[in-house]
Amino acid sequence: MKTDSVQFKAVIKQNGKMNAAFVEFPFSTEELFGKKEQVKIKAVFDEKVEYRGSLAKMKSDCHILGLTQEIRKQLGKTFGDEVFVSLTEDREERVVEIAKDIVVLFNENPEAKILFEKMSYTHRKEYIRWIEEAKKTETRENRKLKMIQMILEGKRGI
Repeated sequence: MKTDSVQFKAVIKQNGKMNAAFVEFPFSTEELFGKKEQVKIKAVFDEKVEYRGSLAKMKSDCHILGLTQEIRKQLGKTFGDEVFVSLTEDREERVVEIAKDIVVLFNENPEAKILFEKMSYTHRKEYIRWIEEAKKTETRENRKLKMIQMILEGKRGI
């Protein structure tokens, strides 16, 4: 990468009619990162909200960076608002921390464990976060079993 940090202002755009948002990356990823396809990045929005994600080509002329509903909520911004973006290429390995009770469950279900480990970082993170967000023990246990079932059925994410 030729530069440490890439900074720009962009307008938050809506993805079709969905409650999904993105900003357009106004530079060439090939020139900056030596990559034409997806580029893993670490971003900071408005100098306060951190995010790990990817610049991606999504049937668009340029690369785009998604803004989750949670990020927009933290920023207090929505479609049409301007956001300041500072990003760097993310070269760190992306590791999902897995609680002991989930590790035990995977050890009891080796086929599901293998399929889980083949998933993208994002899909693994989604599954684990879904379980971790359960407030009741009963809900957590139900979600763990449901996760194993979904993985074995070939579902890559929640």
